Amino acid sequence: MSGNRLLALTSVLFLPLFACRDARTPGEEGTSTIEGGGTMSLAVTTTAFSPGGAIPKSYTCDGADTSPDLSWSGAPAGVHSFALIADDPDAPVGTWTHWLIWNIPVQSTGLPKGVPKEETLGDGTRQGRNDFRRIGYGGPCPPPGKPHRYFFKVYALDAKLDLRAGANRGELERAMKGHVLAQGELMGKYGR
Repeated sequence: MSGNRLLALTSVLFLPLFACRDARTPGEEGTSTIEGGGTMSLAVTTTAFSPGGAIPKSYTCDGADTSPDLSWSGAPAGVHSFALIADDPDAPVGTWTHWLIWNIPVQSTGLPKGVPKEETLGDGTRQGRNDFRRIGYGGPCPPPGKPHRYFFKVYALDAKLDLRAGANRGELERAMKGHVLAQGELMGKYGR
C-alpha cells in the first residue's frame, strides 16, 4: 500500500473519533469538561426540580423567568471562585447559552432563587451576556415540540477570573481554561 493511500485510510478511520469526542447521547448527563479542566466532581442540586425532571414554568420565559436556586458541594482544596454556565444543547440553532456567571465567592455553596440580572452583584460576582443578548439568566424558551434539556454546569476554579462583566461564552470559557479543579451539573427539561 502506498504512503498516500495509507495516510488517507488512517485519516478516514481516526477522524470520526476526534469529531465525536465530546458528543453526548440524548438524555445523558455527563462530565463534559472545558479543555484543560479538572475531572473531580461537584454535586449540584436545586429545590426547584428533580434531576432530569420538568423545570417549572416560573423559571422559564412563559413565567417570571426567574433563575432557580442552586446548591453545590464537594469542592476540593485550592478553590478561589466558582462559575456557572447554563445551556440548552437541543436548541435548533445549536447549543443555546442561557446563563453565564463567574467570580462567585469561594465561601458560596450555591446561588439563591432570582439572582438579579445585573452585570456585577454586590459580592463581586459577574454575569455575562446570554444568547438572548441580555445580562444574567434567560430561562428556557424552546419552540413547540419535544422537551429540551437544560444543563446547569458549575465549575470550581483555582483563581478569580480577570474577565469583564458582560462577556460572552467564548470569552468565559477561554478565561476558565486551565483553572477548573472540579465541575458538576444538573439537568432539567422543559417543553411547550
